[in-house]
Amino acid sequence: MTKSFNFEEIYEQNKQRIHYQIHRLNINDPYGEYFQEGLCSMWQAFETYDPDKGVLSTYFNYTIRQNLLDQLRRNNKELIHRKSLLHYPHYFPLEQTECTSQATEILYQLKSRLTENQWIWLSHSILQGMTLEEVADQKGTTIDAVKSWARQARKKLRTEEVRQFLQESFS
Repeated sequence: MTKSFNFEEIYEQNKQRIHYQIHRLNINDPYGEYFQEGLCSMWQAFETYDPDKGVLSTYFNYTIRQNLLDQLRRNNKELIHRKSLLHYPHYFPLEQTECTSQATEILYQLKSRLTENQWIWLSHSILQGMTLEEVADQKGTTIDAVKSWARQARKKLRTEEVRQFLQESFS
């Protein structure tokens, strides 16, 4: 089957599928981000559809649903990460573009108290929001090694000396 339809026609005929999947998954989508994800999924399905493997509508439903679930998982993972930062007052996420000279000095002081690997964990995981797996892949090591760096760094960051320094810095 050749693609005799353009995507605008396919979209008009199938946009309700996206709304249906969003509703079926009980997703609150006030900003339309999940609808956008569903639309991209429909485009992906349209581009990769093979008529020998099944019906297009079934493929649309499957692809849209799976990508919406993936987006939900990513958003939930990010939300959990952000909430966990609130429980550890010694973690303070900073956007690199927003670093003031005071923040730069604080980071410099923290870096001087950590080993190189501990600093890699702090800067990549906490400041840049990377997962342990991403840090391990980037540094060519194991996840267990990165976890060890994190444990040791947290241990150092929990010391009274560091807590006192951070309190004075933010006062």
